[in-house]
Amino acid sequence: MFEIHWVVIFGAFILDFLLGDPRILPHPVIYMGKAIVFFETRFRQMIKNLLVSGFLFAIVLILSTWTLAFCAITLSMMIHPVFGYFVQMALLFFCFSSKSLEKAALKVFQTLENHDIEGARKAVAMIVGRQTQTLDEKGVTRAAVETVAENFVDGFLSPLFFALIGGVPLALAYKMVNTLDSMVGYRNETYILFGRASARIDDVANFIPARIAVLLISLSAFLLQFKTGAKAFKTGFSEGPRHKSPNSGYPEAAFSGALQIRLGGPNVYHGILVEKPYIGITFQDPEPWKIRQACRLMMAASWSALLISCFILFVF
Repeated sequence: MFEIHWVVIFGAFILDFLLGDPRILPHPVIYMGKAIVFFETRFRQMIKNLLVSGFLFAIVLILSTWTLAFCAITLSMMIHPVFGYFVQMALLFFCFSSKSLEKAALKVFQTLENHDIEGARKAVAMIVGRQTQTLDEKGVTRAAVETVAENFVDGFLSPLFFALIGGVPLALAYKMVNTLDSMVGYRNETYILFGRASARIDDVANFIPARIAVLLISLSAFLLQFKTGAKAFKTGFSEGPRHKSPNSGYPEAAFSGALQIRLGGPNVYHGILVEKPYIGITFQDPEPWKIRQACRLMMAASWSALLISCFILFVF
Protein backbone atom coordinates (compact mmCIF):
# COMPACT_ATOMS: atom_id res chain seq x y z
CA MET A 1 0.00 0.00 0.00
CA PHE A 2 1.38 3.38 -1.02
CA GLU A 3 1.65 6.30 1.33
CA ILE A 4 1.16 9.62 -0.40
CA HIS A 5 3.05 12.86 0.18
CA TRP A 6 1.14 16.11 0.57
CA VAL A 7 3.19 17.62 -2.25
CA VAL A 8 1.74 15.05 -4.67
CA ILE A 9 -1.85 15.95 -3.75
CA PHE A 10 -1.22 19.69 -3.79
CA GLY A 11 0.65 19.50 -7.10
CA ALA A 12 -2.05 17.38 -8.74
CA PHE A 13 -4.75 19.82 -7.68
CA ILE A 14 -2.79 22.83 -8.93
CA LEU A 15 -2.28 21.09 -12.28
CA ASP A 16 -6.04 20.51 -12.50
CA PHE A 17 -6.73 24.11 -11.43
CA LEU A 18 -4.39 25.49 -14.10
CA LEU A 19 -4.91 23.03 -16.96
CA GLY A 20 -8.35 21.53 -16.45
CA ASP A 21 -8.74 18.64 -18.92
CA PRO A 22 -6.24 19.30 -21.74
CA ARG A 23 -7.36 17.50 -24.90
CA ILE A 24 -3.80 17.07 -26.16
CA LEU A 25 -2.88 14.68 -23.32
CA PRO A 26 -3.94 11.00 -23.32
CA HIS A 27 -6.43 10.65 -20.47
CA PRO A 28 -6.41 7.36 -18.49
CA VAL A 29 -10.22 7.39 -18.25
CA ILE A 30 -10.39 7.11 -22.05
CA TYR A 31 -8.37 3.90 -21.88
CA MET A 32 -10.49 2.69 -18.97
CA GLY A 33 -13.54 3.15 -21.17
CA LYS A 34 -11.91 1.27 -24.04
CA ALA A 35 -10.99 -1.58 -21.68
CA ILE A 36 -14.59 -1.75 -20.44
CA VAL A 37 -15.93 -1.98 -24.01
CA PHE A 38 -13.30 -4.57 -24.99
CA PHE A 39 -13.80 -6.90 -22.01
CA GLU A 40 -17.59 -6.61 -21.64
CA THR A 41 -18.31 -8.78 -24.67
CA ARG A 42 -15.69 -11.33 -23.68
CA PHE A 43 -16.96 -11.74 -20.11
CA ARG A 44 -20.54 -12.03 -21.36
CA GLN A 45 -19.44 -14.81 -23.73
CA MET A 46 -17.29 -16.68 -21.18
CA ILE A 47 -19.86 -16.75 -18.37
CA LYS A 48 -23.56 -16.90 -19.26
CA ASN A 49 -24.76 -16.04 -15.74
CA LEU A 50 -24.85 -12.24 -16.09
CA LEU A 51 -24.64 -11.53 -12.36
CA VAL A 52 -21.48 -13.63 -12.04
CA SER A 53 -19.87 -12.42 -15.27
CA GLY A 54 -20.65 -8.79 -14.38
CA PHE A 55 -19.11 -9.20 -10.94
CA LEU A 56 -15.92 -10.83 -12.25
CA PHE A 57 -15.74 -8.28 -15.07
CA ALA A 58 -15.79 -5.40 -12.56
CA ILE A 59 -13.34 -7.00 -10.12
CA VAL A 60 -10.80 -7.89 -12.82
CA LEU A 61 -10.82 -4.37 -14.29
CA ILE A 62 -10.57 -2.66 -10.88
CA LEU A 63 -7.72 -4.90 -9.68
CA SER A 64 -5.94 -4.57 -13.03
CA THR A 65 -6.09 -0.78 -12.81
CA TRP A 66 -4.65 -0.84 -9.28
CA THR A 67 -1.91 -3.28 -10.33
CA LEU A 68 -0.85 -1.26 -13.39
CA ALA A 69 -0.69 1.94 -11.34
CA PHE A 70 1.22 0.19 -8.57
CA CYS A 71 3.80 -1.18 -11.01
CA ALA A 72 4.21 2.15 -12.84
CA ILE A 73 4.76 4.07 -9.61
CA THR A 74 7.08 1.42 -8.15
CA LEU A 75 9.22 1.49 -11.29
CA SER A 76 9.31 5.30 -11.33
CA MET A 77 10.33 5.40 -7.64
CA MET A 78 13.13 2.93 -8.40
CA ILE A 79 14.42 5.25 -11.12
CA HIS A 80 14.41 8.21 -8.71
CA PRO A 81 12.10 9.29 -5.85
CA VAL A 82 11.61 12.77 -7.38
CA PHE A 83 10.62 11.19 -10.70
CA GLY A 84 8.26 8.91 -8.75
CA TYR A 85 6.59 11.93 -7.16
CA PHE A 86 6.09 13.53 -10.57
CA VAL A 87 4.55 10.34 -11.96
CA GLN A 88 2.16 10.12 -8.98
CA MET A 89 1.31 13.79 -9.37
CA ALA A 90 0.51 13.35 -13.06
CA LEU A 91 -1.63 10.25 -12.48
CA LEU A 92 -3.56 11.87 -9.63
CA PHE A 93 -4.06 14.99 -11.75
CA PHE A 94 -6.03 12.84 -14.19
CA CYS A 95 -8.26 11.69 -11.31
CA PHE A 96 -9.37 15.26 -10.53
CA SER A 97 -11.88 17.15 -12.68
CA SER A 98 -12.95 20.20 -10.66
CA LYS A 99 -11.74 22.74 -13.21
CA SER A 100 -13.20 21.02 -16.26
CA LEU A 101 -16.51 20.64 -14.42
CA GLU A 102 -16.51 24.35 -13.55
CA LYS A 103 -15.72 25.27 -17.15
CA ALA A 104 -18.51 23.06 -18.54
CA ALA A 105 -21.09 24.35 -16.05
CA LEU A 106 -20.18 27.98 -16.69
CA LYS A 107 -20.67 27.36 -20.42
CA VAL A 108 -24.27 26.37 -19.61
CA PHE A 109 -24.66 29.56 -17.56
CA GLN A 110 -23.29 31.74 -20.37
CA THR A 111 -25.66 30.29 -22.96
CA LEU A 112 -28.61 30.82 -20.64
CA GLU A 113 -27.45 34.37 -19.97
CA ASN A 114 -27.49 34.91 -23.74
CA HIS A 115 -31.06 33.51 -23.86
CA ASP A 116 -29.89 30.62 -26.05
CA ILE A 117 -32.00 27.77 -24.68
CA GLU A 118 -31.02 25.37 -27.49
CA GLY A 119 -27.35 26.05 -26.87
CA ALA A 120 -27.89 25.58 -23.14
CA ARG A 121 -29.60 22.23 -23.70
CA LYS A 122 -26.67 21.06 -25.83
CA ALA A 123 -24.13 22.34 -23.31
CA VAL A 124 -25.78 20.67 -20.33
CA ALA A 125 -26.22 17.42 -22.32
CA MET A 126 -22.42 17.14 -22.28
CA ILE A 127 -22.33 16.78 -18.49
CA VAL A 128 -25.59 15.04 -17.50
CA GLY A 129 -27.13 11.64 -18.21
CA ARG A 130 -30.75 12.76 -18.53
CA GLN A 131 -32.46 13.78 -21.78
CA THR A 132 -32.25 17.53 -22.25
CA GLN A 133 -34.15 18.20 -25.51
CA THR A 134 -37.32 19.36 -23.75
CA LEU A 135 -35.84 21.05 -20.66
CA ASP A 136 -36.86 24.65 -20.05
CA GLU A 137 -34.55 27.26 -18.48
CA LYS A 138 -35.21 26.09 -14.93
CA GLY A 139 -34.75 22.46 -15.92
CA VAL A 140 -31.39 23.20 -17.56
CA THR A 141 -30.30 25.22 -14.53
CA ARG A 142 -31.35 22.49 -12.13
CA ALA A 143 -29.49 19.86 -14.17
CA ALA A 144 -26.30 21.95 -14.20
CA VAL A 145 -26.34 22.62 -10.46
CA GLU A 146 -27.09 18.96 -9.67
CA THR A 147 -24.17 17.70 -11.76
CA VAL A 148 -21.82 20.24 -10.14
CA ALA A 149 -22.90 18.96 -6.72
CA GLU A 150 -22.72 15.25 -7.60
CA ASN A 151 -19.44 15.50 -9.48
CA PHE A 152 -17.78 17.38 -6.64
CA VAL A 153 -17.78 13.93 -5.02
CA ASP A 154 -17.15 11.76 -8.10
CA GLY A 155 -14.69 14.10 -9.75
CA PHE A 156 -12.67 15.30 -6.79
CA LEU A 157 -13.53 14.31 -3.24
CA SER A 158 -13.67 10.53 -3.71
CA PRO A 159 -10.37 10.32 -5.64
CA LEU A 160 -8.79 12.52 -2.96
CA PHE A 161 -10.23 10.32 -0.20
CA PHE A 162 -8.87 7.12 -1.73
CA ALA A 163 -5.50 8.73 -2.45
CA LEU A 164 -5.26 9.63 1.23
CA ILE A 165 -6.00 6.12 2.47
CA GLY A 166 -4.27 4.08 -0.25
CA GLY A 167 -2.16 6.32 -2.46
CA VAL A 168 -2.49 7.03 -6.16
CA PRO A 169 -3.10 3.36 -7.19
CA LEU A 170 -6.26 3.30 -5.07
CA ALA A 171 -7.38 6.66 -6.47
CA LEU A 172 -7.02 5.27 -10.01
CA ALA A 173 -8.85 2.09 -9.00
CA TYR A 174 -11.68 4.36 -7.81
CA LYS A 175 -11.73 6.08 -11.21
CA MET A 176 -12.23 2.66 -12.81
CA VAL A 177 -15.07 1.99 -10.36
CA ASN A 178 -16.69 5.30 -11.29
CA THR A 179 -16.16 4.74 -15.02
CA LEU A 180 -17.69 1.26 -14.78
CA ASP A 181 -20.75 2.69 -13.05
CA SER A 182 -21.15 5.41 -15.68
CA MET A 183 -20.92 2.89 -18.55
CA VAL A 184 -22.63 -0.27 -17.32
CA GLY A 185 -24.33 0.62 -14.03
CA TYR A 186 -27.78 1.14 -15.53
CA ARG A 187 -31.11 -0.39 -14.53
CA ASN A 188 -32.18 -1.19 -18.06
CA GLU A 189 -32.68 -4.46 -19.90
CA THR A 190 -29.05 -4.59 -21.06
CA TYR A 191 -27.34 -3.94 -17.73
CA ILE A 192 -29.82 -4.66 -14.93
CA LEU A 193 -27.93 -7.91 -14.16
CA PHE A 194 -24.52 -7.49 -15.78
CA GLY A 195 -23.97 -3.98 -14.41
CA ARG A 196 -25.36 -4.57 -10.93
CA ALA A 197 -21.98 -5.32 -9.32
CA SER A 198 -20.42 -2.20 -10.88
CA ALA A 199 -23.26 -0.03 -9.56
CA ARG A 200 -23.12 -1.54 -6.06
CA ILE A 201 -19.31 -1.20 -5.84
CA ASP A 202 -19.66 2.46 -6.81
CA ASP A 203 -22.30 2.94 -4.11
CA VAL A 204 -19.97 1.47 -1.47
CA ALA A 205 -16.97 3.48 -2.69
CA ASN A 206 -18.81 6.81 -2.51
CA PHE A 207 -20.63 6.17 0.77
CA ILE A 208 -18.18 7.94 3.10
CA PRO A 209 -17.05 10.72 0.70
CA ALA A 210 -20.68 11.69 -0.05
CA ARG A 211 -21.32 12.32 3.63
CA ILE A 212 -18.02 14.11 4.19
CA ALA A 213 -19.08 16.34 1.27
CA VAL A 214 -21.95 17.74 3.33
CA LEU A 215 -19.48 18.95 5.96
CA LEU A 216 -17.18 20.52 3.37
CA ILE A 217 -20.02 22.19 1.48
CA SER A 218 -21.42 23.59 4.73
CA LEU A 219 -17.99 24.92 5.71
CA SER A 220 -17.47 26.45 2.28
CA ALA A 221 -20.89 28.14 2.32
CA PHE A 222 -19.84 29.72 5.64
CA LEU A 223 -16.44 30.79 4.29
CA LEU A 224 -18.04 32.32 1.18
CA GLN A 225 -20.36 34.28 3.47
CA PHE A 226 -23.49 32.79 1.93
CA LYS A 227 -24.87 32.74 5.51
CA THR A 228 -26.35 29.34 4.73
CA GLY A 229 -23.74 26.98 6.21
CA ALA A 230 -26.14 25.67 8.84
CA LYS A 231 -28.90 25.31 6.26
CA ALA A 232 -26.57 23.33 3.98
CA PHE A 233 -25.68 20.99 6.85
CA LYS A 234 -29.30 20.49 7.91
CA THR A 235 -30.67 20.00 4.39
CA GLY A 236 -27.78 17.74 3.42
CA PHE A 237 -28.43 15.21 6.16
CA SER A 238 -32.22 15.56 6.42
CA GLU A 239 -33.11 15.49 2.71
CA GLY A 240 -30.08 13.68 1.26
CA PRO A 241 -31.62 10.25 2.04
CA ARG A 242 -34.70 11.19 -0.05
CA HIS A 243 -32.71 10.71 -3.26
CA LYS A 244 -32.98 7.38 -5.12
CA SER A 245 -29.19 7.12 -5.09
CA PRO A 246 -27.70 6.23 -1.67
CA ASN A 247 -25.00 8.86 -2.16
CA SER A 248 -25.84 11.53 -4.76
CA GLY A 249 -28.57 13.03 -2.60
CA TYR A 250 -26.19 14.20 0.11
CA PRO A 251 -24.08 16.68 -1.89
CA GLU A 252 -27.13 17.73 -3.92
CA ALA A 253 -29.13 18.41 -0.76
CA ALA A 254 -26.20 20.31 0.77
CA PHE A 255 -25.98 22.47 -2.36
CA SER A 256 -29.74 22.93 -2.22
CA GLY A 257 -29.51 24.25 1.34
CA ALA A 258 -26.43 26.37 0.69
CA LEU A 259 -27.90 28.00 -2.43
CA GLN A 260 -31.50 27.87 -1.16
CA ILE A 261 -32.87 26.34 -4.34
CA ARG A 262 -35.07 23.37 -5.17
CA LEU A 263 -33.38 20.47 -6.97
CA GLY A 264 -34.37 16.97 -8.04
CA GLY A 265 -37.76 16.02 -9.42
CA PRO A 266 -38.75 13.72 -12.30
CA ASN A 267 -36.46 13.44 -15.33
CA VAL A 268 -36.23 11.36 -18.51
CA TYR A 269 -33.30 8.94 -18.80
CA HIS A 270 -32.81 6.95 -22.03
CA GLY A 271 -36.45 7.49 -22.96
CA ILE A 272 -37.82 6.43 -19.56
CA LEU A 273 -39.46 8.87 -17.13
CA VAL A 274 -37.87 8.41 -13.71
CA GLU A 275 -39.83 9.79 -10.79
CA LYS A 276 -37.40 11.38 -8.34
CA PRO A 277 -38.38 13.37 -5.25
CA TYR A 278 -37.63 17.06 -4.99
CA ILE A 279 -34.84 18.14 -2.65
CA GLY A 280 -35.04 21.47 -0.86
CA ILE A 281 -38.81 21.39 -1.02
CA THR A 282 -39.18 24.70 0.86
CA PHE A 283 -37.04 26.60 -1.67
CA GLN A 284 -37.78 28.09 -5.10
CA ASP A 285 -36.62 26.77 -8.48
CA PRO A 286 -33.12 28.00 -9.37
CA GLU A 287 -32.36 31.00 -11.57
CA PRO A 288 -29.46 30.70 -14.08
CA TRP A 289 -27.07 32.78 -11.95
CA LYS A 290 -27.20 30.02 -9.33
CA ILE A 291 -25.01 27.92 -11.66
CA ARG A 292 -22.19 30.41 -11.21
CA GLN A 293 -22.76 30.43 -7.45
CA ALA A 294 -22.72 26.61 -7.44
CA CYS A 295 -19.35 26.64 -9.23
CA ARG A 296 -17.95 29.02 -6.61
CA LEU A 297 -19.20 26.73 -3.88
CA MET A 298 -17.78 23.63 -5.55
CA MET A 299 -14.33 25.18 -6.00
CA ALA A 300 -14.33 26.49 -2.42
CA ALA A 301 -15.23 23.03 -1.14
CA SER A 302 -12.44 21.53 -3.30
CA TRP A 303 -9.88 23.97 -1.91
CA SER A 304 -11.10 23.28 1.62
CA ALA A 305 -10.74 19.52 1.15
CA LEU A 306 -7.29 20.00 -0.40
CA LEU A 307 -5.94 22.19 2.39
CA ILE A 308 -7.37 19.98 5.15
CA SER A 309 -5.86 16.89 3.49
CA CYS A 310 -2.44 18.49 3.02
CA PHE A 311 -2.47 19.71 6.62
CA ILE A 312 -3.25 16.22 7.90
CA LEU A 313 -0.48 14.67 5.81
CA PHE A 314 2.02 17.40 6.70
CA VAL A 315 1.40 17.09 10.45
CA PHE A 316 1.02 13.32 10.78
